[in-house]
Amino acid sequence: MTLSVLDIIEGTSVDGPGLRTSIYMAGCTHHCMGCHNPQSWDIDHGKQYTIDALMEVIRYNNFPVTLTGGDPFFQVDAASELTHTIKKELNLNIWCYTGYTWEQLMLHHNFIQLLQQIDVVVDGPFILQQRNISLLFRGSSNQRIIDVQESLKTGKVQTFNI
Repeated sequence: MTLSVLDIIEGTSVDGPGLRTSIYMAGCTHHCMGCHNPQSWDIDHGKQYTIDALMEVIRYNNFPVTLTGGDPFFQVDAASELTHTIKKELNLNIWCYTGYTWEQLMLHHNFIQLLQQIDVVVDGPFILQQRNISLLFRGSSNQRIIDVQESLKTGKVQTFNI
């Protein structure tokens, strides 16, 4: 199984707390006005990586991982396999950015399978009119930083305290 990846940033601190390995996945249907990464919308703009190739980079850095894009849920099956492997082998913290809201994610069984491997999700589309550069780890004020495992346990959105 492969993933279409635009870029891998090793040692970044903008996609979650601490130094992280951020994987920018290709493919997104949200097409948010003002998107900082519109080249990510087309899945064909990415380079194909196997799970093993991505794991080599993740193992080498041994940093927490962030899946972003594009929208990782656009490649949900491959992203689920990657996150399962990360958790099984390294048990690293995983963040994921998506243009879907939590409520939309809960409507899809295959999305929930990916969420079960993720620690934190930043949800919701980027809304240009709600852009706020003072927010940590998100671009617009509608987006939430959600503690995924607590939210799955309680059945209610639990925000993550930074």
